[in-house]
Amino acid sequence: MLFSNFERAEVLTQALPYIKKYNGKIVVIKYGGNAMVNEQLKQQVMEDIVLLWLIGVKVVLVHGGGPEISEIMTKLDKKPEFIDGLRVTDKETIDIVQMVLAGKVNKTLVNLLEMKGGKAIGLSGMDGRLIEAKIKDERLGFVGEVTKIHIKPVMDLLEKGYIPVISTIGCDKNGNAYNINGDTAAAYISGALNAERLIMMTDIAGILRDKDDAASLIPEVTVTEAKSLYDDGIISGGMIPKVNCCIEAIEQGVKNVVIMDGRVPHSILMELLTNEGAGTWIRGDRK
Repeated sequence: MLFSNFERAEVLTQALPYIKKYNGKIVVIKYGGNAMVNEQLKQQVMEDIVLLWLIGVKVVLVHGGGPEISEIMTKLDKKPEFIDGLRVTDKETIDIVQMVLAGKVNKTLVNLLEMKGGKAIGLSGMDGRLIEAKIKDERLGFVGEVTKIHIKPVMDLLEKGYIPVISTIGCDKNGNAYNINGDTAAAYISGALNAERLIMMTDIAGILRDKDDAASLIPEVTVTEAKSLYDDGIISGGMIPKVNCCIEAIEQGVKNVVIMDGRVPHSILMELLTNEGAGTWIRGDRK
């Protein structure tokens, strides 16, 4: 379908109120899942982020890299193991996690953003002790629970006009590295930044009343309503920890959080710059 120049101009003018709304505001994007391993989608996500940056949005990209970690582990004849959805991380595995997340994945994303015309700098949670952590569960090994966020390195980069790209590896005061759940890290980082919005990119449309029916998407819920959806069994399985992270972010000061399908092309722009938005919007309860 071809659009006339007039139609293109109409689209841009309709986006104007949203451009004004988010100009100068901090938006944290948690990036992972199929949007990360699909090369075409990856290119589109980077384009969306650079476009937001060019119109004055202060974007912070927090990324995972689970599939890449598992791929390297398999190549090294080390079988990935999980407990309650979290990767069992022994000493050898944390070295692999650090190599893949802080190295290959992080620098690939930084390079892509630069190639699209942005200015980006990569950080791990160990840089500037950004993510301080402790052991979450002895059974999981070097899987970390966030104890403190030292947000100044991120603020410094935003003030200098860069897009911070953060890999979710934490550390403790003894120098041990920890594998941090990406959603959890994004919640704490966005809270420390008092972000306008946290966008959680997932592999489903959002919170569904019927998990098998994408048309049953719930477009908006408050924190209290979200908690009641647990009791009704609507939020279940792998969605429980993700929604918990969203609630945690709001309780730490994020204005609102969106869970959306990162497999949809340009879903970030649809969420921030259109009336319809994308996914499920979770916000605090009205006072």
